[in-house]
Amino acid sequence: MDIRLNDILTMKKQHPCGSNTWKVLRTGADFRLKCLGCGHEVMLPRSKAEKNIKAVRRAEESFDATS
Repeated sequence: MDIRLNDILTMKKQHPCGSNTWKVLRTGADFRLKCLGCGHEVMLPRSKAEKNIKAVRRAEESFDATS
């Protein structure tokens, strides 16, 4: 699965705060994710995180050529 920095992941299960969307802060053998509901950060093994992903939204990369 191709997960990149700043992608927004929608997980199958909710976080206790009620949100199920997470921002990717680190990739590799482990993922570092930040809950977009409460700001809590967690580290998960890649295998466990990939098993629980429902959808991936790519981070929009916008480059301004004028500046």
